[in-house]
Amino acid sequence: MGGAIARLVDPTERTSGSSKQNLATSRSRPSRAAMAPHLARAPRPTPASSSSAAAAAELLASASRLPARRFLQLHAHLLRTGLLALSPGTAGSAFLSLAAASLPSPRALAVLHHHLTPASLPDTFRCNAILGALSDPHDALRFLRRMRALGRRGNAFSLAILLKPCRTLAHARQLHANVVAEGHLRDALLATSLMRCYAACGEGEAARNLFYEMPVRDTVAWNVLISCYMRNRRTKDALKLFQEMRGGENEVEPDDVTCILLLQACTSLGALDFGEQVWEYAKEHGYAGELKVRNSLIAMYSRCGCVEKAYQVFCDTPRKSVVTWSAMISGLAANGFGKDAISAFEEMIRSDVAPDAQTFTGVLSACSHSGLVDEGFRFLDMMRYGYRLMPNVCHYGCIVDLMGRAGLLEEAYELVTKEMKVPPDATIWRTLLGACRVHGKVDLGERVISHLIELKAQQAGDYVLLLNTYAAVGDWTKVAEVRKLMKEKGIQTTPGCTTVELNGEVHEFIADDDAHPRKVEIYEKLNEINMHLRIAGYVPNVSSELHDLDSEGKGSALAYHSEKLAIAFALLVTPQHRPIRLAKNLRVCVDCHNFTKVFSGIYNRLVIVRDRTRFHHFQGGQCSCNDYW
Repeated sequence: MGGAIARLVDPTERTSGSSKQNLATSRSRPSRAAMAPHLARAPRPTPASSSSAAAAAELLASASRLPARRFLQLHAHLLRTGLLALSPGTAGSAFLSLAAASLPSPRALAVLHHHLTPASLPDTFRCNAILGALSDPHDALRFLRRMRALGRRGNAFSLAILLKPCRTLAHARQLHANVVAEGHLRDALLATSLMRCYAACGEGEAARNLFYEMPVRDTVAWNVLISCYMRNRRTKDALKLFQEMRGGENEVEPDDVTCILLLQACTSLGALDFGEQVWEYAKEHGYAGELKVRNSLIAMYSRCGCVEKAYQVFCDTPRKSVVTWSAMISGLAANGFGKDAISAFEEMIRSDVAPDAQTFTGVLSACSHSGLVDEGFRFLDMMRYGYRLMPNVCHYGCIVDLMGRAGLLEEAYELVTKEMKVPPDATIWRTLLGACRVHGKVDLGERVISHLIELKAQQAGDYVLLLNTYAAVGDWTKVAEVRKLMKEKGIQTTPGCTTVELNGEVHEFIADDDAHPRKVEIYEKLNEINMHLRIAGYVPNVSSELHDLDSEGKGSALAYHSEKLAIAFALLVTPQHRPIRLAKNLRVCVDCHNFTKVFSGIYNRLVIVRDRTRFHHFQGGQCSCNDYW
């Protein structure tokens, strides 16, 4: 293209001083503000033949994109020779397309506005290409208004292009109004693009309303709604859509993307039974061989505590990608099988699959959860020097957690403040704060809180960790001071919530819950469990109750935490041979952890609890976390 452009220029013009001066002037046009007046003062065109105009039109039509400086050279030549004026239709529309593809969005818009006339107005196809080339959605919207003012209305695809980079709710609503006014709501592509736009802006309800207004809802639209629900933390509603898709008058078949999204939703909720229903559907409809479906299934089984099933799917997957290996390694790590995760990592290396950043997060997490300090630092060095990967905050967070587990809290603090190559985020400080709670390091915990305050990232859970740290050393005066501070700042703690799945339905419990339809049976069963556990030696850990109560009051308050209610319900509804699976939105408190350990031994049940940070496998009076979490 560069040589062709050079041949367009007459040899005498290329050597003339005035041409060089004009060319230099065109190169130095830096700002959008200066562009319009410069174009208005363009030099008077020199005569050009019709054959030159035809050649220019042909070359412009064949070009896709030029470097910005090269385009400006071409622009100056076309202005001097008047080639655009000779062929405003073909050459003009091709030139406008090339401008949009070659220049930054604001500068391209200035050129478009200057040259856009009824004669040079491109057809709808080229106008859509220009809309897609303009990177700034506001500039694209301005061009749409301009082309419509000149008589080119565009089509549904024109609006769909504008929705792709949509970043603001006002932009989405404006385009929604255009869609309705122009009767494009029946266009499934356009409607689903608008749904995605609403979802990206956090307007899940608007996306849902639009979905049910659509006269025709295809599988893609259902998938977008499922994704929207998950983005807005309405995971249970996302699962309900699976049944709604397949039943009634909808007659829409879920596809492989639907299966992936639903498996991710089951991963989030710990909904094992529902996840297995989705897997059965995938097998029946020919999606079982899709690698992404299998990767999602491995992650789902791992996050539901079914490591054996996850490993079976992993072994049966013929062509394993780095994502497959990473999902298995992370699953083993999260469930406390640190040495197995390291073995899997080493097998991956032997299989000539290069690990990525996510793989190293998994193997470092395995070292952290298993207390393998030396191995953790070995893998960190391997990452940096063997694979030339720069550790991020997630990798350093695993190392901080590993050092905290080993009691190296001051060394971990030094690592964060002096040695890390990336700025620490709130998660790293919370990891260190959790270690302070376990080891009773009050002074360091106070320093960590000060860093969270500096980041303006402190949350209610951070203050609860600090409260637990003070309570662990019996400093109730400090507990009262922190509680007063939280009250003054209006900091509200997140209510603990524990879920249990039964036959594909998720049951939720909060502390002192009285909303469940079987509440009478649940409380009777929990009182029975408490009686048996106390006989076996269980004593409530009153340091887990941070309210200003006497010992008896603290014990009563602890008796009906959400985990205990969930365990009582699970004991009522699950057969003896099945594990009890719970998922909690917060870190398990010390008392509930002790309660579950004793329960697993007395009742001879495997209890698998997924809290905010890791898995706990309780069996025979022991926990896989070795009392560090």
